[in-house]
Amino acid sequence: MPDAGPERFLVRGRLEQLPRRVADRRLVLRWLATRVLPALDEPTPERVLTERLAALARDPVGRRRDLVEAGLVQRTRDGAEYWRTEVTEFDALPSGPA
Repeated sequence: MPDAGPERFLVRGRLEQLPRRVADRRLVLRWLATRVLPALDEPTPERVLTERLAALARDPVGRRRDLVEAGLVQRTRDGAEYWRTEVTEFDALPSGPA
């Protein structure tokens, strides 16, 4: 069975373009959000976020915009800081009581 994860959309480890199918696009954006903003609600300067995205995606500014439009990431009014707001299936599962 072929890999169903977001890695199938990467070219040499980088996201060259978003998939066309909405479900695949959403999957890739959730994956990307957890890679560039690993902690929830942790403010990250715009420059740092863009640098992290540039390491993973061809169009870091476009992907930053996509993350905000998808509701996975929020930003301050002036765009100086960004933070992730949604837990995804790519987050480490919290360890419960033993």
